[in-house]
Amino acid sequence: MNRRASNLSKLLSLLLLIFCGGYISSQQTRVILDGHASGRTFDGLGAASAGASSRLLIDYPEPQRSEILDYLFKPDYGASLQHLKVEIGADVNSTDGSEPSHMRTPGDHDSSRGYEWWLMSEAHKRNPSIVLEILPWGAPGWVGDPTAAKPTLYTKKMAAYVVDFIRTAKRDYGLDISYAGPWNEKVHNVAYIKELHRQFEAAHLDTKIICCDEYPGQGSGQWSIADEMLKDPELASAISVIGVHYPLVNDAITTTSVARDTGKPLWSSEDQPNSGGGPFVSRNWDQGGRILAHLYNKNYLEGSLTSTEIWSPITSYYDILAAPNSGLMYANTPWSGHYDVQGAIWATAHTTQFAQPGWQYLDTASGTLPEKGSYVSLRAQDGKNWSVILESIGASHAQTVTFRLTGGLMGSTIHIWETNRGRTFEHVADIEPVNGEFSYTFDADSLYSLTTTTGQHKGTAQPPTDAPFPLPYADDFEKTPLHHTPEYLSDQDGAFEIQRCEGREGNCLEQVIPEPPIPWGPLPNPFTLAGDESWKDYTVAADVYFLSQASATLIGRIDSSDVFRDGRAKWPAGYVLRLQPDGSWALISTEYKKPEVTLASGNVTIDRALWHHIELCFNGTRIEAILDGSPLTAVDNAAHAHGMFALGTDWNRIQFDNLRVTQ
Repeated sequence: MNRRASNLSKLLSLLLLIFCGGYISSQQTRVILDGHASGRTFDGLGAASAGASSRLLIDYPEPQRSEILDYLFKPDYGASLQHLKVEIGADVNSTDGSEPSHMRTPGDHDSSRGYEWWLMSEAHKRNPSIVLEILPWGAPGWVGDPTAAKPTLYTKKMAAYVVDFIRTAKRDYGLDISYAGPWNEKVHNVAYIKELHRQFEAAHLDTKIICCDEYPGQGSGQWSIADEMLKDPELASAISVIGVHYPLVNDAITTTSVARDTGKPLWSSEDQPNSGGGPFVSRNWDQGGRILAHLYNKNYLEGSLTSTEIWSPITSYYDILAAPNSGLMYANTPWSGHYDVQGAIWATAHTTQFAQPGWQYLDTASGTLPEKGSYVSLRAQDGKNWSVILESIGASHAQTVTFRLTGGLMGSTIHIWETNRGRTFEHVADIEPVNGEFSYTFDADSLYSLTTTTGQHKGTAQPPTDAPFPLPYADDFEKTPLHHTPEYLSDQDGAFEIQRCEGREGNCLEQVIPEPPIPWGPLPNPFTLAGDESWKDYTVAADVYFLSQASATLIGRIDSSDVFRDGRAKWPAGYVLRLQPDGSWALISTEYKKPEVTLASGNVTIDRALWHHIELCFNGTRIEAILDGSPLTAVDNAAHAHGMFALGTDWNRIQFDNLRVTQ
């Protein structure tokens, strides 16, 4: 090429840049899609409903509740989740609250408690092929080992408890649990893993063990179970899948060569767009969506991870609680019916609507793009259909890729779907290969799916407008069925359920757990909260009846309830009025990482055979505590200017009635 021709070429490139608004890389990538290529088996994408993250979803009205469930689980509609992991409840705080146990004593058995059975059933109703998994965070105290130096659930009784949960899922709900894990984010115990496997076999269960759900730096390392498996054939036989949490550390996947050598499937059994560190990001496209698009591909390309599960499927817990915004979707105002279908839903859909568990990765057709981005290719079980998931996250300009089809892969119409800042899960093109080859230019900072399959859709349901928590608020607990949780109340430890009132007619709210369960983390006192974080001047009131030596606690202006930030905290951060059955009382201000401050205290004469009425009133910096219509104290304090309300107690039984919040 002479100098004049060269200058002309540069001028044409400059004109393309000016008039097309971007730059197309001259370095093209060629990808050979060979149907005979090898690769690991794709096991599916999913989410973990745990830590009370789905608490408020069951309180949503119809049709919004079903619309949300469709966006999560309905095939070819939204996220189309292929796995659902749920917590085996234990009435103990496991991040954003406590989930009920189905078996609080060896003789107790009630699978109607809570919402995880319901959620699994709704997921299975929409997708009968969904893979169901279970994992404990804590456990009822009776399964523990009284001789152990610290509480542990690594016992034969715990293995039997898990077996009972699996059998109950089948008997009461017709659900098959495919996988179970030992203990969330705790250093594994080889003897217990073997015991769990023995009990599964003795009960003739098809449930397999995934182990060990540990996070980076835990114990001897989150992948250390792989080293032990290679040395212990019995252990290797007991474990079907190696699962770890948050394997991306400092932008590198932690998978070890030993883990790969086991030949077992490797899963990211809990993950996040934030890579497990810092505050959870918003799930719009610019933040959570685009990060997740990159993460799904990276987990396989660098980590050989064939399944990724996000905690959580939906943010259905109050923002004031730990780790807000963890979900693929956002729905925590059931009184309004509002929900938000966030970018993470569509980042997930770009894989789940285009590849199914059992498809095979094509390693020779999976890799990275020259100008940032990556792609993974998968072949259907029929050996003909295929899909490519390609992301150009972080790229500054468009890139052209040429694909060549061989090895029996279908060369008919290629359907292309795109998501980025300007498009959300749009079918943008159809291409007919010529002589088994086609090219396409991919926009920067975008996510694509290329496929020979059809049937994909973008859900169309729209939510109503959001609205704040209703005020005034009142609940006399008569409309909630016995042994269930009233709507909107979120138990943070223990279990507050509807029981028959003692000492009066009707139904009451009772804290029913008399002893602390085996905890997962710090163990605050039992309390249940609701309301609006923005509330300032209001009165919260309730009737109380003492059934034990437990105190009655009324809490207001709760401005932080992340109980895992400080293991010393027994109450959320706010104003706490605590009344003992002997008549002693205290008004306390609590703040995390600070000692409790007693603002006032005293003693009154009360009759335990009677119901009593307690109130907390807030007006500016003025806080008043009232018992049976008479003032206990009035103080001025500015530590908490706004926040939610809660009812609380110690680890024992107490009843509440006629809960009211007024301005």
